Amino acid sequence: MVKKNGRAFSPDDKDRAIIKRLIRDPTISDNQIAKNTGIPIKTVNRRRKSLEDSQIISYHVNVNMGRTGTGRFSARHLYLIEFRLGFPQSRLVNEIKEEPNVRTIFTDHIYESHIAEIDGHTALIMLVEGRNDEEVNEAFNSKIIPSLKKNHGEDAITNVKTIRLGDPIRIFHNYIFMVNMAMGKIKEDWSDNAIFIE
Repeated sequence: MVKKNGRAFSPDDKDRAIIKRLIRDPTISDNQIAKNTGIPIKTVNRRRKSLEDSQIISYHVNVNMGRTGTGRFSARHLYLIEFRLGFPQSRLVNEIKEEPNVRTIFTDHIYESHIAEIDGHTALIMLVEGRNDEEVNEAFNSKIIPSLKKNHGEDAITNVKTIRLGDPIRIFHNYIFMVNMAMGKIKEDWSDNAIFIE
């Protein structure tokens, strides 16, 4: 159950059918969803717009820059960056919003980042990419850390942990690259019953 327009939202069978088609192929047209599900086109159109407007669904393009894609990056590290006790998440959020380099330096190497909490500490989790492990380390220590210290204070960071990551297995619940994906979409022979939406 999620909130839609401030109210609890629980998708019905039509919503589920539309969402499952979109999970399978986010580029699918409303006409094709109507043909595949038997739901009238006007209903598909109205419900899809409502799901988008209420931020129940959104779309993203993933550019595979790894070995099996463009080859730009072949190394990815997960960084756990802890801030000192008493450093609130609200401050971190506000300072990120005001950070001019968030559009430039961070875009070059940060694949994904999240605000987190580790043992009571406000934290950032970052997936940082590079051509190799050395480039990831160089970007993290020469660009990312100095920028974080500049924006959040020299003494803001108290601990950093790193994990080297291999190939992704699953993202967004449903996309299992080694199993159910072909040409950027979920394979047609993958059962709708195996698509999770709630």
